[in-house]
Amino acid sequence: MRSAPGRGALLFVLATMVLGPVLLPQALWTRRSVPRLPEAAGPRHGSGGTGPPLRLLICGDSAAAGVGAERQVQALSGQLLRRLEQRFTVHWRLEARSGATTAAALAGLQALDGGPFDVAITSLGVNDVISPISLRRWLRQQRELRELLRERFGVTRLLISGLPPMHAFPALPQPLRWYLGLRASRFDAALRGDLENGSSRAGGSSHYLGLRFSENAAQMAADGMHPGPGAYAEWARSAAELIPDLL
Repeated sequence: MRSAPGRGALLFVLATMVLGPVLLPQALWTRRSVPRLPEAAGPRHGSGGTGPPLRLLICGDSAAAGVGAERQVQALSGQLLRRLEQRFTVHWRLEARSGATTAAALAGLQALDGGPFDVAITSLGVNDVISPISLRRWLRQQRELRELLRERFGVTRLLISGLPPMHAFPALPQPLRWYLGLRASRFDAALRGDLENGSSRAGGSSHYLGLRFSENAAQMAADGMHPGPGAYAEWARSAAELIPDLL
């Protein structure tokens, strides 16, 4: 008897074969029609707060860069810092850009000077999901990213953000929304399992941070593809609750 993951993989393969002629035109239409929002304005490094020192690195894609918020204070970095600075003196750095895949983030970090940092938060996966990368290759790149953060940047605790609920992205037409939602769910479940199984050398210090806390379209940005300030607040709250326990 096939396992549940096996049935899910088979469903995805069949959906790809059957819907392929429809999905590509929809993807091209979505790329042309969805407005491109700018990254949030504001500083991308600094220090603040009171208490024991905490060196924090946030890295990743457009969500990490704050697309969907006007300023960084409304985005993940600003809302997370506001919470952490009540307990720590935070020395922080944001390394993120729109469109970044896991491979692009790896290349960008490899070009930077090292840390050290105590905690790193990643936001990657959406751009991988909409690319043709295989799940196996993506998981390998995610392991390489965690290894790089540990070995080059001295990170001892990693918060690896999962995939958002792409099946609820209002900008995506059906059946593209359903298909990408299914692919995102597969990537998210595999990433969580990989972290829980500790299959990489960084696995013991890596922690999954789920982003499926809300499917409320009202919390999304105007483009229907990125978090708005409300969703960033939920993300920041979840991360801020975990970090003190990890330390």
